Amino acid sequence: MKRSRLLSRLWEFQNKYGYIPDNAISEIAQKLRVSKIEIEGVISFYHFFHRKPTGKYIVYLNNSIISELNGFKEIKAAFEKETGCTFGKHDDNPLFSLFETSCIGLSDQEPAALINFHPFTNLTPQKVKDIVNQLKNYVKLESISNNPTSKIQYKPSEDKTIFFRNYTIGNSLKKLKADSPEKLLKQLQESKLEGRGGAFFSTATKWTACKNAESSKKYIICNADEGEPGTFKDKSLLNNYPGLIIEGMILAAFITGAKSGFIYLRAEYNYLLKKLENTLNEFEEKGYLGKSILGIENFNFKIKIELGAGAYVCGAETALIESLEGFRGEPRIRKYFPTENGYLGYSTIVNNVETFAMASRIIELGNNFISKIGTKESIGTKIISISGDVAKPGIYEIEWGMSIKELLNLSQATAPHFIQISGPSGECINNKEFHRKICEEDLICGGSIMVFNKFRSIIQILENFIKFFKIESCGACTPCRAGNQILHEKILKIKRGICTTEDLNEIKQWGTIMQLSSRCGLGQFSANTLIMAIDKFEDYFNIKVTSCSDNCNVEFDMQNAVYEYDQLINLTQ
Repeated sequence: MKRSRLLSRLWEFQNKYGYIPDNAISEIAQKLRVSKIEIEGVISFYHFFHRKPTGKYIVYLNNSIISELNGFKEIKAAFEKETGCTFGKHDDNPLFSLFETSCIGLSDQEPAALINFHPFTNLTPQKVKDIVNQLKNYVKLESISNNPTSKIQYKPSEDKTIFFRNYTIGNSLKKLKADSPEKLLKQLQESKLEGRGGAFFSTATKWTACKNAESSKKYIICNADEGEPGTFKDKSLLNNYPGLIIEGMILAAFITGAKSGFIYLRAEYNYLLKKLENTLNEFEEKGYLGKSILGIENFNFKIKIELGAGAYVCGAETALIESLEGFRGEPRIRKYFPTENGYLGYSTIVNNVETFAMASRIIELGNNFISKIGTKESIGTKIISISGDVAKPGIYEIEWGMSIKELLNLSQATAPHFIQISGPSGECINNKEFHRKICEEDLICGGSIMVFNKFRSIIQILENFIKFFKIESCGACTPCRAGNQILHEKILKIKRGICTTEDLNEIKQWGTIMQLSSRCGLGQFSANTLIMAIDKFEDYFNIKVTSCSDNCNVEFDMQNAVYEYDQLINLTQ
């Protein structure tokens, strides 16, 4: 058994038993010739692997901020009432187990949950009751789950639409017979395509580095681990245009000489797995995957789908590679770029779903078409997921250069006040900035906009964000592990009305420490929104800050102070 097969093997046991039993760990450890402790370490890293028996139906209820503001508590209470189980506990219930989880890519259809990874959207207490009763009466799960298609709310005119236009399989690949890898690379370079996962690094530069790398093997990896709360734009491409993504990967393989590729699909999108597998089979049948693709000698390329297991940090490219190799998905210390030393030590390209789809359209449509759209530095269109206090949540394909105000009008936002760009690790803006434009020259956006109206609690929003980072931190580096814990404590002080100006200054200091010394983007950017909010919503925070001196008596929480002692006494008794 290869170490890179570890996650797949763990999923086999998880799906068979509902958890991973001791004998499974012993078996795997023996085959890999590693300690059982090491296997336990990998299992404990991921949210969706369980070591204790679970019920027949495992419920994962999304606890993101959009869910929280749309009835999360009521839905949680309804599940507990109808099942008789408690969230987060392995109850002795043969039918149900309940767990909370971070964003599941359904922010436009909240509250939402996954039951054995089948999606259920727009939940109400009555819907929960009906679902649970049907499952108790042995109704098939597949027959009552939802088809969570995110509505495409807006796209430009036909002459400016790139992604959501008619698609015919193989359109971009036909260019491979006529054009050389060098010519295709030049076309990508002229298009100014940058990574659409949030890093915005030049795609042509990355692919060139892999092409020129002295590596006996090369790999192409599609990062479909879209885990940023509020983001679901990649899901729309995976669901509606999977062929575009695959064609982009094939183009990358042709340019670089790679023979193997992977789609790393987040576990939350398990319900899209069959569609992706069917699309890959269709490509093979048409001669677009496999050996001698399009009759081109020595052009051999295959793609496998690997399923993640629930870890936000695996969105970072080196953490994703570690996960694919069968290890804990901890980001590597940046010594080499993946194009130098990537999957199994070989040169590797990692790009996200939208990037591969855009590369495919660029080759298909040509730069004469693409260059007429967008701005000078940001050419083409961008896919945005919009959720929150809007009448029309969903997917928007916009031209680069559209203003926030235009987007808010298109989505029919109600009293917008606090706007979160690019998820919790991105940037928040206030109503004085609605004139700003989404493009590289002004406000760069990875793919999501969450809209909160003036009646929402900013502290509630920020607390949800920081709790998310605290839970999702892999713990490998101290600044991130300790920093997010400290930031959460500071927010609790603000909530309790005992925050001082010194606390706000310490938040900024910790943000700087985390940004400069954390290993990956999770720690580097997790304090961004909190720090920006303090500056951009100054009047709001001034009200929250206590006027007493640093030496004044602050609230003392006796229950919290003696909690560990009480727990110890209870255990000894």
